[in-house]
Amino acid sequence: MFSHETRCIYRNNQLAEVICQLRFPEILKIAAEIPAQFQEAIRDEYPRYTSRKENPLPRFQGAPGNLQLHKPEPVTNYQFASADGVWRVNLTSKFISLACSRYTSWEGFAAKLDKPLVAFIRTYHPAYFERVGLRYMNFFSRKELGLEGTPFRDMIAPCYLAPLAQPDMNELNFTRCAVDFDTAVGHGCRAKIHAGPGLTRKNGQQDPESKFIFDMDLYMQGNIPINTCVGALQTLHLQADSIFRGAITDITHDAMDPTT
Repeated sequence: MFSHETRCIYRNNQLAEVICQLRFPEILKIAAEIPAQFQEAIRDEYPRYTSRKENPLPRFQGAPGNLQLHKPEPVTNYQFASADGVWRVNLTSKFISLACSRYTSWEGFAAKLDKPLVAFIRTYHPAYFERVGLRYMNFFSRKELGLEGTPFRDMIAPCYLAPLAQPDMNELNFTRCAVDFDTAVGHGCRAKIHAGPGLTRKNGQQDPESKFIFDMDLYMQGNIPINTCVGALQTLHLQADSIFRGAITDITHDAMDPTT
């Protein structure tokens, strides 16, 4: 599952989106007023502002035999995006996140996270973080990689393929074949992974090409001190890098055009 190969950057990476999310004990001030001060601190890099109301899923509360369906109040999700829409900061009363749809390197991503994270901490003074997470959504396209006609079993490690790892199994016979698990991966990190072929959307339209989806959510949870969150993210990144390299074969690695 893990690889100890030297880290590299791929010129033709297959990342559709990378998301960093930090959850914290609810801050009512964020829900009570528009985050104007926060916007001013990041507006030069994230000038596009929108907001929307989200309805959390209902849940049952109470003791067995006296359960009642509880409908949480709508949550306001504030979004601040770069001029080109590639980078998006989202803020609610329970989390802040940064998403990128054109990822090149961890160093570049971390640099873009710095300003909104510092602005959030200075403006709202969270007590601690309850969950720190990094999510990498890879959509492997055989067309983009120049691997048309190559079966997924030659591109992806067997542990992520389920029956597709078997040479007598035809991909075209499956309507669904996925691997889903949540496991500890060391250094206080956990990984929630979904892997399997599927159809994706591009520019609002369904892409007819079946791609291999490798969705990896690395996270730490508990009472994480504010001053350790950057180190926690670095640890998550290193774990993600090791898992990813262990998930692909040399064929896929070479097709993504690695560089040190």
